[in-house]
Amino acid sequence: MRSLALAGLLAVAAFGSAQADPAPVAISIRDHQFVPAEVTVPAGAKVELQIRNEQATAAEFESNQMRREKVIPPGGTVSVYIGPLNPGRYEFFDDFHPATRGAVVAR
Repeated sequence: MRSLALAGLLAVAAFGSAQADPAPVAISIRDHQFVPAEVTVPAGAKVELQIRNEQATAAEFESNQMRREKVIPPGGTVSVYIGPLNPGRYEFFDDFHPATRGAVVAR
């Protein structure tokens, strides 16, 4: 009986470690626009957003809904970790240029 329980635990551990984290999601900021303006991520998973500022001025990625903000220097790239998120739409913007907007959709 003990070996059966151990086998069950090993199977659960193997299954859990076989599930890979989602790949990083790349977003660029150029001409005061997020490119792409909308990205889809898996609901319930922690996801890395890699945000590259291709502009000559600093930008600030900010999301009140996801409770994240990060200044990105000109030509710089930052990682912003989000989630796990419930299914839904989560808005973000450039706090230095509030008309620059985008969204994360968790499905």
